[in-house]
Amino acid sequence: MSNFHLDIVTPDKPFFSDEVEMVIVRGIEGDMAILKGRAPVTTPLKIGKVRIFQNGEEKVAAVVDGYISVVDDKTTIVTETAEWPQEIDVKRAEEAKERAEELLKNRRDSIDVKRAELALQRAINRLEVSKLKKFDEKFDE
Repeated sequence: MSNFHLDIVTPDKPFFSDEVEMVIVRGIEGDMAILKGRAPVTTPLKIGKVRIFQNGEEKVAAVVDGYISVVDDKTTIVTETAEWPQEIDVKRAEEAKERAEELLKNRRDSIDVKRAELALQRAINRLEVSKLKKFDEKFDE
């Protein structure tokens, strides 16, 4: 399989930059796979996972929103946050999930339902990714 360059950046830092075989992301119209030679595209992302295939291995990160841009043999993902499984604070994610569920369960006029739903989606995504196997030392940066 041919490789292409993938950059994942957040407002805080570059998250990932290397040659990859394929990347799968959750766009606003569903999952999309990017391979070398793909037609140019720029599209928004949803809360979800970025699946990176490199050297025959799959690496997964949790991301929140942003967009993906594919131009020539370079793919760039710009996202609010990105975390490898070992970076996720599971206790904090569980607490966020419980808070969001409580807000949605006991809806009051003063709560922002959409905001609570998004908080719940972020927490669930982080918890799902945290359960995935840990990466080898190369990706513990």
